[in-house]
Amino acid sequence: MRHRLKIIPIGGFGEIGKNMLLLQYGDTIIVIDAGLMFPDGDMLGIDFVIPDISYLISNKDKVKALILTHGHEDHIGALQYLLKDLDIPIYGTPLTLGLVEKKLEEFRLKANLNKIKPNDTITIGPFTIETFRQTHSIPDTIGLAITTPFGLIVISGDFKLDQTPIDGNPPDFNKLVEFGKRGVLALFCDSTNVEQPGITPSESLVKSSFENIFSSTKSRIFLVTFASNFHRIQQAVDMALKFGRKVAIAGKSLITNIEVAKRLGYINIPDDIMINIKDVNNLPDEKVLVLTTGSQGEPYSALSLLTNHSYKQLSLRPGDTVILSTKPIPGNEVMVYRMVDQLFRKGVEVIYGKDAGVHVSGHAAQEEVKMFINLLKPKYLIPYHGEYRHLALLKKIGLELGIPKDHIIIIENGTILEFEDGRAITDGKISLNNIYVDGLSIGDVGNIILMERKRLAEDGVLIVGVLIDSETGLILDGPEIISKGFIFVKDSEELIETARERVREVFRKKAGKNGNINKEALVKETLENFFNEELKRKPVIIPLVWEI
Repeated sequence: MRHRLKIIPIGGFGEIGKNMLLLQYGDTIIVIDAGLMFPDGDMLGIDFVIPDISYLISNKDKVKALILTHGHEDHIGALQYLLKDLDIPIYGTPLTLGLVEKKLEEFRLKANLNKIKPNDTITIGPFTIETFRQTHSIPDTIGLAITTPFGLIVISGDFKLDQTPIDGNPPDFNKLVEFGKRGVLALFCDSTNVEQPGITPSESLVKSSFENIFSSTKSRIFLVTFASNFHRIQQAVDMALKFGRKVAIAGKSLITNIEVAKRLGYINIPDDIMINIKDVNNLPDEKVLVLTTGSQGEPYSALSLLTNHSYKQLSLRPGDTVILSTKPIPGNEVMVYRMVDQLFRKGVEVIYGKDAGVHVSGHAAQEEVKMFINLLKPKYLIPYHGEYRHLALLKKIGLELGIPKDHIIIIENGTILEFEDGRAITDGKISLNNIYVDGLSIGDVGNIILMERKRLAEDGVLIVGVLIDSETGLILDGPEIISKGFIFVKDSEELIETARERVREVFRKKAGKNGNINKEALVKETLENFFNEELKRKPVIIPLVWEI
């Protein structure tokens, strides 16, 4: 029986992060990536968001493999949660699997890990998967060319066309030309950076900026970057070697990742240059480089703790130099610039922003995307890895390159894209929800709870205790009113006493008339109306009623 090829995005389409894509033909499903997404400002108390894998669980007998394109958290960060429900082989490059192994150790999980390299070919059911080298902001990044019963599907992975990368391994242009000659049915193309014209600068250009800073700075230098940006870390270490600085590391994830990358040979940090973080204060300022995490303003990151004197062995002080060698993830701008303000208030020299030259994107800008598409010459173009505006802008680029409008398909999470005899159609959606991770709680927090948290944060809460005579219905004691985040009771005693009297009055009017009245609802309704009249505010009211 000939089936249709189904391709279903579970995450990463119409959003940044939570990347997961599945291909299904008959009884075989392969999954590409399993990433997390960092919460936005409305997700109060949430640690991160992971993909909804309910479709995979309901088809678990068909799920044959998970293939990872690289080791960033938005591509591997949900792996431990997926493995609790699916026992499947995992394929990834050596560095990617090295980071995965550490993650699995932390969660006391085991998995069937299979190392692959660029130019490898693996066959899983009806799918033949060829890997090809890409350049990104982490080594060992690959794209995938998947031969299916209906043609070749190319998944770009995260990429930019860096021709002078730090590790000397540029993208495999020959492979891209070869795929183009064979004929590409559909290209799933990274759209993250398509708002930027031209070409994304090479990672190697950061070197000159670092050299200028290190050569002219006499203070301690704190370099803030993502824990997996090994190219950036290597360049900073090279500058430390050149200018006689010792290197300390702050941040658990950074320590772990550097350990993995060193062991596997993806980063070179001589042992004699490394010092313990507690020894930083014993060295002259001009001899210190501290590598740290926290570039997104995370409240419990190493940088935040260093800023707030909460890091045990070390703290920032006036005159230190902090290099923010990243840019804000969309949605994190407020937290990041609040952190920058805090650093300036401490008298710290902060080097950040586009003009500082201390960060370049790991994603392709417009001209690189055009080149990538032109090399592959796909019949269909499907934008992925981006918010909706990124997908739309990539569609515009495709149109400029002459791809017919009906052959550029914007899909979002859950959309079922099907191919049959060289033709693509969208055929419905599967139901997906954001799965929120809150501490040890996974999926227990939903949109309703987040709305309640938002209301509590915005409006505050009143806890109202009332003791009632069960025979007469009159209030014997109270109401006692406790305010949290609404009003300061000591400064509002007259208002609070008026609110108490309003409740007593209502109960006097209702006493003896209806023994079945919902007394909690009556307290709540009375106070909601009162505070709305007096203050035009609507706190969350929690009535506690006892009857004797």
